This record gives sequence, C-alpha cells and structure tokens, in this order.
Amino acid sequence: MSNIRTQFQTISLIGMPGVGKSTVGVILAKLIGLGFTDTDLSIQAREGRTLQDIVDGDGHLHLRSIEEAVLLSEHVQGQVLATGGSVIYSEAIMKRLRAAGPVVYMRADVATLVQRVAANPARGIASGADQTFEDVYNERTPLYERFASHTVNAVGGSADAIAAVIVQELYS
Repeated sequence: MSNIRTQFQTISLIGMPGVGKSTVGVILAKLIGLGFTDTDLSIQAREGRTLQDIVDGDGHLHLRSIEEAVLLSEHVQGQVLATGGSVIYSEAIMKRLRAAGPVVYMRADVATLVQRVAANPARGIASGADQTFEDVYNERTPLYERFASHTVNAVGGSADAIAAVIVQELYS
C-alpha cells in the first residue's frame, strides 16, 4: 500500500449520523497514510460550542450555514474527511469535495442508525424540530446517493473491516 496515498489526496466520507464516519475515517487515514479531519469537530472548535448548542440556540439552518463556511475554507488536501450528515444540503460543498477526490457514502439502514443515535442523544442533528430521524433519513438518502462516487455498506462489520472495504473499493 505504499503507493496508495499518491492516488487520492482527499477522501470524503458522507452519511447519516451514527453511521461511523469518524470512527472509520481515523482507521482509513491510518491505512492509507493521509491526515484525518472530523468536520463536526472543526465546526465546534470554530464556534466554541457543541453542535447541539448551535442547533438549540440558533437553529438547524444556522448550523448548516456554519458547516458550509467551514467546509469551503477547511484545508482538505491530504485528508480523509468525516463530514457532518447535513453536508449534502450544500451544492457548493459537494462540488468542492467531488473535485478534491472520491466521496464515499457509508450506508446503513434506518433501524441500525436509530439504535446508534439513541446511545448518544446529544449529537446535534441538523434537522427541523418537527422531523423524526426517519424523516431525515428518507430526505437525505437520495442526496447521499446522488453525490457519492462510491457506496459501502456500513453495517455488520467492524470499523476496521469497513475501512478495509473502502480501501478495496477505491484502490482495486
């Protein structure tokens, strides 16, 4: 895998909250020799508050606008990016990520995601107060599919196994 890093300078992971983008992203970055950026953490560092605090204080649309500003200014070269689940609402972000390298949609069924998100209810999901998690899932899934250059199943395997599948998908 010594030449792997030279093929792609940026790999973006997209998908619903709870799918494992951050966990798999760290492992993927180690496997291929790139840096790792969790864009949710970049947003929190810039704003000095959690995603949930942003949603609670200013609303989900404000979080999306911050996400767009951060992702359009973030250094992406030489990085595996674990993006926020709502990144697909911004055409500008997705255009930038697609130009930078492959965009991998980590797919999982709604029941698995609901179970994972229930374990951490203070996630800061950028959605309207009247939307259920399933509503958000149904709204976002076609957008993830539209913007992805690759799709991997993120259910049923360990984070290491999913990262290995991504490597195989991108480099074989």
